[in-house]
Amino acid sequence: MNAVGIDVSKGKSMVAVLQPGGKLLARPFEVLHTKSGIQKLISFVHSLGGDTRIVMEHTGRYYEPLLQWLAASDLFVTAVNPKLIKDFGNNTLRKVKTDKTDAKKIARYALDNWADLRQHTSMDTTRAQLKTLNRQFAFYMKQKTACKNNLIALIDQVYPGANTYFESPARADGSQKWVDYVCTFWHVDYVCAMRLSAFMERYRKWCHRYGYNFQPDKPRLLMEKAKDLIAMLPMDKTTKMLVQTSIAQLNVLSKTVEALRTQMIALAEQLPEYPVVIDMNGVGPTLASQLIAEIGDITRFPRRGSLTAFAGVDPGAKQSGTMQLKSNKTSKAGSPHLRRALFQIVSGLLMRSPDDAVYNFMDKKRSEGKPYYVYMTAGANKFLRIYYGRVNEYLAGLSQEQDSISLQPLRSALLRRPVFCAQSSLHNFACFFRLGA
Repeated sequence: MNAVGIDVSKGKSMVAVLQPGGKLLARPFEVLHTKSGIQKLISFVHSLGGDTRIVMEHTGRYYEPLLQWLAASDLFVTAVNPKLIKDFGNNTLRKVKTDKTDAKKIARYALDNWADLRQHTSMDTTRAQLKTLNRQFAFYMKQKTACKNNLIALIDQVYPGANTYFESPARADGSQKWVDYVCTFWHVDYVCAMRLSAFMERYRKWCHRYGYNFQPDKPRLLMEKAKDLIAMLPMDKTTKMLVQTSIAQLNVLSKTVEALRTQMIALAEQLPEYPVVIDMNGVGPTLASQLIAEIGDITRFPRRGSLTAFAGVDPGAKQSGTMQLKSNKTSKAGSPHLRRALFQIVSGLLMRSPDDAVYNFMDKKRSEGKPYYVYMTAGANKFLRIYYGRVNEYLAGLSQEQDSISLQPLRSALLRRPVFCAQSSLHNFACFFRLGA
């Protein structure tokens, strides 16, 4: 048994090899995250012989190249949650933390948990791309929200309430009608300086340019509202530059977000579990792609509890002696991106109140007087358990269908074989035993 512990950092890793009893097979050494460096590590691990298992922490994205190369070299390799390593084997009063001690600690964890280690299954290109897309989507959505709030703050100083004048939903490219409106009619004094007829004509041309339906009564209503508003910033070049710069930034981010969303959905549709995920209550195309991106291959979780723990929505337990708490905080040790998607789903269920197992469960908890966060987390936990069961059942059905299809040529070949005489077969059978074959 050879336990290889790898402490991963940016551009390099520290490697330690231990055998049962704490025997140090090789002094900790450094490996660069280059083709030559990783290839030397692969050759070294192959030279160890015997049963060898490699363990590393999945921290950031630094571990991924090393993990994929090792897995592609037919080596047993797994990445574990850093929290499991952090809480393991603190049997000294000295506070020592170096790359070498961390690598040996990971190797000791591998030895102690040898039977429970699971071989890493490399995520295919589609899943890897989908996860990266989702992380980028979350990043740009955060930037878009900040930019949108900034624009509204500016609008409140030059054209108060203009962001509330239109109810049209965002277009496929992410553009919004109120944003297009303030891009042209950027200051309330600009509107008030025009006669009603001139404003109506200007508004009509604006609708035609942007492809919006022209409503003859709308300009009159906008003019009446404008006459009663007070702008805090003057109508000058500086103010115009501030407003239109903010609009330009928001439009770029909106287009980026929608492009990422479109590509996420397109990739998710290529994965086998997409039909059953999109069919779940409260899940649309975007949330379906986010769930699949963050959960990945469902078969890597041995049980439902593993998935809820990964998401950080599993209830904890605390008992000591005669003391036992009835309610505990969730771990929050899993993926925050997955939890965000889950809370969007259960929030939508609460708003619509459908006849659904997850909603009924949350409603029951709410009627019992449970706090908001408690029944929301319970709903997320319930949803994940249903997700686990449905996706696994669906994938198992697909696997059986594929096995059946693969056996069809064999069945056809057997049916085409000639039928031998029963008497001749019995004779050959008897001869077989007489000859002692």
